[in-house]
Amino acid sequence: MQTLLPVAHRIAELLKARKQTLCVAEGSAGGLVSAAMLAVPGASAYFLGGAVVYTRVARRVLLGLSDEDMAGIRASTEAYSMMMARAACARFGTDWAIAESGATGPTGNRYGDAAGHAAIAVAGLAEAGLTLETASGDREGNMRAFAAAALGLLERCLVG
Repeated sequence: MQTLLPVAHRIAELLKARKQTLCVAEGSAGGLVSAAMLAVPGASAYFLGGAVVYTRVARRVLLGLSDEDMAGIRASTEAYSMMMARAACARFGTDWAIAESGATGPTGNRYGDAAGHAAIAVAGLAEAGLTLETASGDREGNMRAFAAAALGLLERCLVG
């Protein structure tokens, strides 16, 4: 968590200065993105909520995304993460949303992605996506790497 805090503080300062808001829809990062942003004092000024979207049920209940919405899209892709980010942004009514989906390990996921694979997206006032491959089966290490990449992508969107 300590490695995530410097970027979370920078993001928080930018959001507070601009009076902008953020929500998070993370999967394999397991809440680390939200935890980092909430660890910054004054988080209530910008953080409107977050969800760990780890299953189909969570996707439907927390983001309002049906199986029909998933037609032609599979999890753990940038397209899926972008769909999650857009849905979270709309559902929470925020300026920004971060979404992440991947395979933390120690093995790959059922879609054929190796452990250490994550797809991350930011939606809102700007959009961007990235795919991360750590080539590691270290579950906890991958969770931290996925969260760091998600926060890094949001920071890049914020600074232009």
